[in-house]
Parts: sequence; structure tokens; C-alpha cells
Amino acid sequence: MKNELTSEPKFSTKTSATAEPALMTLFLDSIKDIYWAENHLVKALPKMQEAATSVELSGAIQEHLAQTKEHVARLEQVFELLGEKAQAKKCDAMEGISKEGESIVERTEAGTATRDVGIILASQKVEHYEIASYGGLVQLAITLGLTDVADLLAQTLAEEKDADTVLSEIAENNINYNAAEEA
Repeated sequence: MKNELTSEPKFSTKTSATAEPALMTLFLDSIKDIYWAENHLVKALPKMQEAATSVELSGAIQEHLAQTKEHVARLEQVFELLGEKAQAKKCDAMEGISKEGESIVERTEAGTATRDVGIILASQKVEHYEIASYGGLVQLAITLGLTDVADLLAQTLAEEKDADTVLSEIAENNINYNAAEEA
């Protein structure tokens, strides 16, 4: 927590050398989790892009795929800064969200705005999971005194927020209306 008047942390930070071992273990486990999630997205996003009808949505997914590959590389930098081997731990949450997205594609008609709405909904669930994960990881890195790691994670957090905004704008600008007209 931050002091509302000074915006300084209400607690002192610790260096990774003096950090509570259990907290550092939790942090590393969470990094491994999001590393798996990002790698999974590198495989899943091309399927979503192929299923999208809207050129704008397809382009946004393609752009986010390139960004996701950068997120993987950035997480590999995090592992290096922590003196750890880059290692993934299966992320059950991302697997579930991904399966839900696949189900939406299967249940909707190809070439429709309704399918695009479903793809946007599923994609935003992914973004919100990532925003929550990176937001928590940034705060943990700060608490643990891992400033360089926090900076890398904060960069990814900002990109995830931007991706969510882009998806909202695409939905609001035409796709939701077009889907309503299909009914």
C-alpha cells in the first residue's frame, strides 16, 4: 500500500537477498505461471486471428501476437535478472480461458460479426487475467526490491492495458452493432 499523501510505500522494501523466502518462492512461481500463459498465447492467437472476420480485429490480434512474443522475451530477461532458468508452470487459468475462446469459435457461425464479438470477449478475458497478473507481479517485485524486474513487468502491464483498450474500441466502433443487426 502507498501512503496517500506521499505516494511512498507504507512499508520498507527488501532486497531479493533478504526477502522472505516464501514470498520470493511465490513470486517465482507466479512468473513461471505467466511465462506459460504467454507461450500458450503465442500458439493460440493465430487460431483466433484466422477465425476473425473483421480486418480490424484480425490486424489487432496479429499485432498482439507480435507483442506477446516480446512479452515472452521480456519474461526471459526477468528470469535472467533473477538468476533463474526460464521455466514454465502450467497456468490452469489461461488454459481455461483459452478453451472458452475455442468453444465460442466452435459455437458461432464463421464469417459473422457475432463470432467476432465472441473473439473480442474471449480476448478481453485473457487481457484482464494478464493485467491482474502483471499488476500483482509489479507490486511484488517492488516489495522484494527488484526494481529492474518491476520495470520490465510494468512495461508489459502497460501494453496489456493498451491491448484491452484496442479491443474495446473495435467492439464499440462497429462489431457489436453489426452483430445485433445479424439477429
